[in-house]
Amino acid sequence: MKIFQREQRSLFGEILDWMLTPLLLLWPISLALTWLVAQGIANKPFDRALEYNAHALAQLVTVHKGKAQFNLPQPASEILRADDSDIVYYQVTGPSGELLSGERALPLPPEDAMHSPGEVQLRDAELRGIDIRMAYIWVRLPGREARQALVQVAETREKRSVLATEIIKGVMLPQFVILPLAVLLVWLALARGIKPLNQLEERIRARSSDDLSPLDHRTVPLEVAPLVASVNDLLTRLNDSLATQKRFLTDAAHQLKTPLAGLRMQADLAQREGTSTAELKRSLQQIEHASIRATHTVNQLLALARAESSSTLQAFVACDVAHLTMEAVRDSVPRALEKHIDLGYDGAQAGDPGVWVDGNPTLLKELVRNLLDNAMNYTPSSPEKPGVITARVLADPFGRMLVLQVEDSGPGVPEAERELIFQPFYRALGSGADGSGLGLPIVQEIARQHGAELTVEDAHHGQHPPGACFTLRLAARPVDL
Repeated sequence: MKIFQREQRSLFGEILDWMLTPLLLLWPISLALTWLVAQGIANKPFDRALEYNAHALAQLVTVHKGKAQFNLPQPASEILRADDSDIVYYQVTGPSGELLSGERALPLPPEDAMHSPGEVQLRDAELRGIDIRMAYIWVRLPGREARQALVQVAETREKRSVLATEIIKGVMLPQFVILPLAVLLVWLALARGIKPLNQLEERIRARSSDDLSPLDHRTVPLEVAPLVASVNDLLTRLNDSLATQKRFLTDAAHQLKTPLAGLRMQADLAQREGTSTAELKRSLQQIEHASIRATHTVNQLLALARAESSSTLQAFVACDVAHLTMEAVRDSVPRALEKHIDLGYDGAQAGDPGVWVDGNPTLLKELVRNLLDNAMNYTPSSPEKPGVITARVLADPFGRMLVLQVEDSGPGVPEAERELIFQPFYRALGSGADGSGLGLPIVQEIARQHGAELTVEDAHHGQHPPGACFTLRLAARPVDL
């Protein structure tokens, strides 16, 4: 559980955190490294002094009558005088380890240390619980036998610590001034860097609610340009959507205005004095026809709105397209009989392999019904020469493709109009068909939501009339073997 997690993150604070956090974390690391470097710097001059003292004492080791001796004159003892800060110790031992002079308690070099005569070695040690720094040298004694004396000089580390502390102060104290200044400069630079975002926000806020023109991407930084391009794309799509809605509402108002005006006119005619029974009956028939047309238009508008609703996408289930198509054909039989149209079904049967798809059964049935209605609207028919409409479902269990076709014997759709017929309220001129012009847009929207491909072509090439064949290709569910 993240107790301190903020619901909304600040871009300014996020960048500032990522810039200042490493800086603040590196500062103690810099302190430690500076302390180590200061220790090395402080040791060098005092180590050279210890080496010099060791060489000076080594020159005072002599051999008299075969025995090693060490004589420390008064001037030489001045080099070992203790100062105000540290105490200097020395020790001289003979070849057999006997103490010739100096402090007996000084620790001897490690046994595995190399005995290199004339070369001063340095090491850290401890004397009576106090840390000391030691320099020692092996002195070769004259004679036939290879004998060596040991000279050691030690010093406490107080002066070294003081010098290292002074170095640390000289380095770190300015940082206490530089670090806050660096934080302030980072803050100001970051505030200056995100200023274009604030300016972009002000430009967007200053826009009117109906201004959907693209934003100027040339006035923003390169890093923000992709975001502005995405916003411009959204504004373009939103502008197109609003334009489509406005056009749709305008066309819908126009389509509803005609039957409503007819209703009012027929009602006025029926209310005139001296209207005969025949005229009254004719007016009532016109009122009925206009009301049916208005009701059909309203139902189609509601169907289109339902098809465009994104909530229908959440209701996808396994659907038997053959069964849905046969139900739609049965529902359309009364109207087909009224118009003397030979309506039939051909192809796969309900429950056959390959007729199942993932979709919304209500919308798919609405799609088939609108294709059948469109075909009946544009197919000429009479008792002497009935029109023919065939709904067909073709299943390919192995290709995982389902084809739904509605074929008629009407005049067909010219190639120049095959894209226009899917626009709301578009109707072919000169056809005399009675419809709202919304059936095929509903079909196209339902097909789009199901990821299907919808095409239209001539049903009978080379014949007159050629007829129309609407083909819908759907992805079928895999067949369980």
